[in-house]
Amino acid sequence: MPVTDHLETQKRAYATWAKFYDKIYQRMLSRPQREAVAAACACGPEILEIGVGTGLTLPYFTPESRVVGADLSLDMLKVANRKVASGGLGHVRGLTVMDACRLGFEAERFDAVTAQFVITLVPDPEQALAEMDRVLKPGGEIVISSRLVDDGGALAPFWAAVAPLARAIGWSSDFKVSRLTDWAARTGRYDTVHIGRGYFKVVRLRKRASLPA
Repeated sequence: MPVTDHLETQKRAYATWAKFYDKIYQRMLSRPQREAVAAACACGPEILEIGVGTGLTLPYFTPESRVVGADLSLDMLKVANRKVASGGLGHVRGLTVMDACRLGFEAERFDAVTAQFVITLVPDPEQALAEMDRVLKPGGEIVISSRLVDDGGALAPFWAAVAPLARAIGWSSDFKVSRLTDWAARTGRYDTVHIGRGYFKVVRLRKRASLPA
């Protein structure tokens, strides 16, 4: 499927999801989302959240944070914007429609970049990671939370089999942890500092402050 068609399919799916996304996912995703937000906040105040969606995570950030949220879906962002206004979330400095693979920010702007339940769905995850790398300051972290499959796990064949159905409803079932850690290793600039356990995982990739001589 061409990338443009894939993105349009996602937009249509999330225009529907926006109406009831919170009711389904707020409690289900709270633990990994809170963990990811805490890790991002520990890196510094300037934070980018990719795939901010309806803004489920926005109340979890510290008041000292300066958060920018990006998402492909305008319908989702409209819900998030209402939360910012009604909740007095002054730490949210902007919400913008943006493709994760083409971020419109200058290099090394953010102390942390977090992507919550989106990396498995972008057309080119490695390109999205490369863009996160570009806008992240040295010493900062890329913090991913998502449904990630353990390599070699007993259920890996099952999750691969149901992947087409999962993708049709805006989900992913067969994205492996190693796809993130292998990318980090290939760059020569990142260390994998944390891989969570369980059905939903948080993975933290720390950008080295300086490269070896």
